Amino acid sequence: MNDCFICNKHVGNIETSGVMIYEDEYVYVGHIDRNGKPNYIGHIMIDLKRHVPTLAEMTVEEAKAFGVIMARVSKALKEAENAEHIYSLVSGNSVPHLHMHLVARYPNTPKEHWGPMEVYDWEDAPMGDNNDVIELCNRIKTYLENNQYE
Repeated sequence: MNDCFICNKHVGNIETSGVMIYEDEYVYVGHIDRNGKPNYIGHIMIDLKRHVPTLAEMTVEEAKAFGVIMARVSKALKEAENAEHIYSLVSGNSVPHLHMHLVARYPNTPKEHWGPMEVYDWEDAPMGDNNDVIELCNRIKTYLENNQYE
């Protein structure tokens, strides 16, 4: 899959914003990369490591790993980052490699900016540079390491 952005990211051919939050044999978790544009702090990507296009092609083991890390990262965003809601979506329109967006919505976000992409349009949205993204990634990583999931 030489032309797949996500596959190339996983083998180190492409450098993205932030640092790895979590990785195991099935999934990779990091922050979204916006090609140098300011990032919405708390827009997390969960990538399936194996190159498959949609949720339907996951094995049972992959599905378990994907579901558990989705729940754990969502909980980390709520508890460590004070998010009041977590949006999740799988589109697959731009990159045919399974990945899920988790987008935190923070307190005081006006209702007209509720939604996984609408939060970007809020003038007071928590936007930041790569240093801010790295700090968030490290906080989420620390939360995951210190809080077992049951």
